[in-house]
Amino acid sequence: MDQFGRRIEYLRISVTDKCNFRCLYCMPPEGLQWLPRAEILDYEEIAEIARQLVPLGVKRLRITGGEPTIRPRLEILISELKAIDGIEDLSLSTNGVRLAELAPAYRDAGLDRVNMSADSLQPDRIRGISRRDFQFDPVAAAGSALAAGLAPVKINVVLMRGINDDEIEDFARLTVDHPLHVRFIELMPVGGMRELTWEHVVPSDEVLDRVGRLGKLSAVAGPARGNGPAVYYRLDGAAGSIGVITPMTHTYCGSCNRVRLTADGRLRTCLFGEHSVNLRDALRAGEPIAPLFLSALAEKPLEHHLLTMNTGGLRALSEVGG
Repeated sequence: MDQFGRRIEYLRISVTDKCNFRCLYCMPPEGLQWLPRAEILDYEEIAEIARQLVPLGVKRLRITGGEPTIRPRLEILISELKAIDGIEDLSLSTNGVRLAELAPAYRDAGLDRVNMSADSLQPDRIRGISRRDFQFDPVAAAGSALAAGLAPVKINVVLMRGINDDEIEDFARLTVDHPLHVRFIELMPVGGMRELTWEHVVPSDEVLDRVGRLGKLSAVAGPARGNGPAVYYRLDGAAGSIGVITPMTHTYCGSCNRVRLTADGRLRTCLFGEHSVNLRDALRAGEPIAPLFLSALAEKPLEHHLLTMNTGGLRALSEVGG
């Protein structure tokens, strides 16, 4: 439990800071200053941290990045994490570019499910948002995950007004015939996008109003497996569901149950905060990490401060709208 009585049971594990995309809302075109290889946790170190945190209540793990699928032989880590007694759910966040080739091996290694980012269904726009020229079909990628037995598959769409908000209905229609769970995420002013203003945020209430024009929309529990803050709905007769994640208009910090392990072994208690605790050095020195974990939870903030951060100017993004 943290200092506010929230039960922390979900650990997001970043296995790399690198990515094969350069998305507008995440990273500059030239990339970032990458971490030195010696500072990156190896797979056994990641697994050992997870083993030590399970007795403290952690039971759900998500492998993230950067883009985790670019780290070689990720199935080795998946297998090690799945073998830890007490882990109930093991998932992966990915942009989906390599899912078709890797999903079967990941499933065989023990991966349970996948969250996939897809900010457009239009090839030209995908290239514009990602700043990369991949021949990539998000729907086919999601289908490959389902075919491999990785379910549920959740598709995360970061909405940006004037760039991809005209695709809300297209994404929603995917859930009618496919057992996919599309989640619309309000744009967050973090990283390279901290200077964005409200002009680019599409509130969740507007999203639900537009989706509701496609048919009757009913509140549902959402996928049986999952750890996230989405609120779910379903169009009548649909195979999948529609979710909204609302960090800007309806914060969900009061129910936050997660912490993040960075690729270089720092434990961050808030995705949008600066506070972190170095677990890597303690681990490599043969010291227990439980005291550090508990001290970090004592510093976990009550809520994020995205709204107070969003005070800068306007970033010009209209060139990839269209």
